[in-house]
Amino acid sequence: MTRVLSVASECVPLVKTGGLADVAGALPAALAPHGVEMRTLIPGYRSVMQEVGRDTKVAEWDDLFGGFARVYRGKLGDNVLYVLDAPHLYDRDGRPYSDAHGRDWPDNAERFAALSSAAAMIAADGIEGWMPQVMHCHDWQAGFAPLYLRELGASDRVASLMTIHNIAFQGIARASMISTLGLPRSGFNERGYEYWNNISALKAGLVYADKLSTVSPTYASELMTESFGMGLDGVLRERQADLVGVLNGIDEGIWTPPYKSPDGKAKYRAALREEMGLPDWPGPLCVLISRLTEQKGLDILLQALPALLDRGGQLALLGAGDRDLEEAFLGYAGAHPGVATRIGYDEALARRLVAGGDAILVPSRFEPCGLTQLYGLRYGTLPLVALTGGLADTVINASPAGLAAGAATGVQFHPVTAQALAQALMKLVKLYDDRPTWTRMMKNAMASPVSWEHSAATYAALYSEMVKTA
Repeated sequence: MTRVLSVASECVPLVKTGGLADVAGALPAALAPHGVEMRTLIPGYRSVMQEVGRDTKVAEWDDLFGGFARVYRGKLGDNVLYVLDAPHLYDRDGRPYSDAHGRDWPDNAERFAALSSAAAMIAADGIEGWMPQVMHCHDWQAGFAPLYLRELGASDRVASLMTIHNIAFQGIARASMISTLGLPRSGFNERGYEYWNNISALKAGLVYADKLSTVSPTYASELMTESFGMGLDGVLRERQADLVGVLNGIDEGIWTPPYKSPDGKAKYRAALREEMGLPDWPGPLCVLISRLTEQKGLDILLQALPALLDRGGQLALLGAGDRDLEEAFLGYAGAHPGVATRIGYDEALARRLVAGGDAILVPSRFEPCGLTQLYGLRYGTLPLVALTGGLADTVINASPAGLAAGAATGVQFHPVTAQALAQALMKLVKLYDDRPTWTRMMKNAMASPVSWEHSAATYAALYSEMVKTA
């Protein structure tokens, strides 16, 4: 049995802003059958503490970055959850990383340095008599943990894995905070945690962790290029022997379609059109569930939409983000009967969109792994995706070869431009009109391997390889 401490800033079902939460929440149960005992450490945000409570205290520190801190034990399914309760850092209104107005908390560096420090101390000293062999750090919020572990003198017996979920977020802090964050000054150089005369928590993790991973094989390759590495490509090229891409999966027990064959979708498509106020048109009903940002390609979708709408297709969108994009899609919906827009996030509506849609659009400029296309595959809601990251690894394109082999599960497009997306939308409509081909693609999609089974086995083997023997 390999003992692993997973360190993350969010985790379903307690707190979620993106796919990281889904991964952190799913991994412990997925890994258990593979001989891994994973316990998870997350921050005690106000909503989390209300859910977990303060009944079982298992660790405490009088001064953790400016105030007292306690660790309480809870449950994550059948697995142990540890919650870092530091009221001076986490007990506040707003979201995990920002206030109610969307502004980053000014003390985010200290807030997540505290998470990293607590993780390193637990890894070094154990907790409740439990000693982890591997510390699995997720994204920049846990990036300092491998460095703190080294400073505690425990990196020779506890291994560390740093996983990049999205390299766009790097945990940048001013150089003047070196002492505040308890970092060794010797590491403030280009081969350490220094990044353009600032501190980078993510770079610290990439430099000091024993192994590195990211959430798809293609994204792992992309990260070593200037186009995708966002200034850290050199670090990753230097450590490419230690970098592995492991695809995310989804919990098939949670994401289960209410129908067993393509024929069952018609009922849910009709219900979705009625709910979203869309007419019964002959073309495909496309759905999109996303943060509304340029990274997700939503600006080029606005330009390409006529290629879908002029051919009888429709779009039902659920998301929030950039204010200009929100207003643009609301305006489109007000002006065109084939578009429906809901601003915000609603988990139940997201499921109805996936169940009722014919296709799911993911036109991202970059996408480390992506989960919505996996939900689409599971439900026979064919993904139309950009050829990047995990989208390239999980969707089999309806190319002549893919169609001839009877293996296609969706449509890919490249480059990520409005023109290429428009051509892909036209291709999607043509495929939809060919009912035997579309039905075959739906069956292929619904049979696609999207669970955690294979990836969990990969992680388990990686952890086992990393364990340090005395």
